[in-house]
Amino acid sequence: MYPYQYDPRFQNLFPPGGGQGFPSFPPGGGGQGFPSFPPGGGGQGFPPPPPGGGGQGFPPQGGAQPPSSPPPAFTPAPKLGSGGPSLYAVDPGAISGCLYRYTYIWPRNGRPYWFYPTFIGRRSVAGYRWTGSFWVYAGVDVNQIREFQCV
Repeated sequence: MYPYQYDPRFQNLFPPGGGQGFPSFPPGGGGQGFPSFPPGGGGQGFPPPPPGGGGQGFPPQGGAQPPSSPPPAFTPAPKLGSGGPSLYAVDPGAISGCLYRYTYIWPRNGRPYWFYPTFIGRRSVAGYRWTGSFWVYAGVDVNQIREFQCV
């Protein structure tokens, strides 16, 4: 069956059920000196979110929650009109008026989307982006925003 020769001298190196210094199998048993798997106890094979949040899709702990409803059903029209590239960067001070409001974003590259900002920094905006089905925590560099409109 296997092209290898069996050598009985090695049968006690890895005894069943984990032995000294080796984790047991299936994961979760935890051998002597080894933590159980998954580390941190994420449950059902998933690790826990990063401490303090900030991982993709995870809001910061104690931060604002996503909206309880989808964004408006309409799509606002861009005010720049031409749809061409803009020479001006978006000012974080201007978008701060959209904090905790449904905001439609036209990025410099990519498709426009609904966004619900919950944090505005010096050069970035963080909040919840609508996927078409649910809200996902995300961030965007203000230099990547061509235009925005909050409703």
